Amino acid sequence: MEYRQLGASGLKVPALSLGTGTFGGRGAFFGAWGDTDAVEARRLVDIALDAGITMFDSADVYSGGASEEVLGQAIKGRRDQVILSTKAGLPMGDGPGDHGTSRARLIKATEDALRRLGTDHLDLFQLHGYDAATPVEEVLATLDQLVREGKVRYTGVSNFSGWQLMKSLSTAEKYGHPRYVAHQVYYSLIGRDYEWELMPLGLDQGVGAVVWSPLGWGRLTGKIRRGRPLPERSRLHETAAAGPPVEDELLHRVVDALDEIAEETGRTVPQVALNWLLRRPSVSSVIVGARNEEQLRQNIGAVGWSLAPEQVAKLDAASAKDAPYPYFPYQRQEGFARLNPAPVDLTPPRAA
Repeated sequence: MEYRQLGASGLKVPALSLGTGTFGGRGAFFGAWGDTDAVEARRLVDIALDAGITMFDSADVYSGGASEEVLGQAIKGRRDQVILSTKAGLPMGDGPGDHGTSRARLIKATEDALRRLGTDHLDLFQLHGYDAATPVEEVLATLDQLVREGKVRYTGVSNFSGWQLMKSLSTAEKYGHPRYVAHQVYYSLIGRDYEWELMPLGLDQGVGAVVWSPLGWGRLTGKIRRGRPLPERSRLHETAAAGPPVEDELLHRVVDALDEIAEETGRTVPQVALNWLLRRPSVSSVIVGARNEEQLRQNIGAVGWSLAPEQVAKLDAASAKDAPYPYFPYQRQEGFARLNPAPVDLTPPRAA
């Protein structure tokens, strides 16, 4: 397993992390992801640790806290072997104090996460989304307090826009609060919007990407093909409307390229898709999920080898989309390109 610095922090994280959205299985939405109980979760954690996957990611909203509870039981007795990452901010109820990132909400969310996980500190605590109703200064001061109290080691965000993240970083610097070192983002071969603004920002500001849904919300598993119905057990039946959108033509073009390269390399479609993502700039860790041991072992097979340059180029071409404004002039017009010829260095990240 490769280990990489998490952004500009001193924390080293594995190139692959295990997401626990399948743990717990409460409710229609997360029940469609999976229903892993504590016994099964402990077995998955065993396999992950044996492979060098030491970071486990959760969120309070996953199965209404059940995911954190199951994860806490699965790591019991080996807390010092793992990096615990969780998130808060999305609604946990209908009350006015049950959502957002106010001081009261963050303190309660942290205490609840510590209790459910059975630990005295969180290695990485991330805001699940940007709360427009709470001043950035209040959010950062509260996180600073949690870090000083030893309840949180590092902080990050998830699903922020470029201006929201940059405003937060600037405010943290102004007041001497801890800067965010991680941005948990959606990024895949069928969803490369991260590259336009957030990737250059992350490289410039030392914010590492922790990638969620690297297989495009279950669309790059190798089971979805042109002209075929969705697999019976696909979570897309219940959750497609809540996930990242994708054009059918782009999806099929990427899957065709993945099929060709999988045949050339003797790897599976998900392994090829994950390996491409692991070579992208700013990526610190890619979160993989698994309903069972077979899926986890297959995902682990994405590391320890590299795609050939021509295979990377084929995937780049198949997944390419026109840049949106204000980025397209720098690609299409020579004068603009001369001002900013290479905003992102696409050389592979170096393993620690």
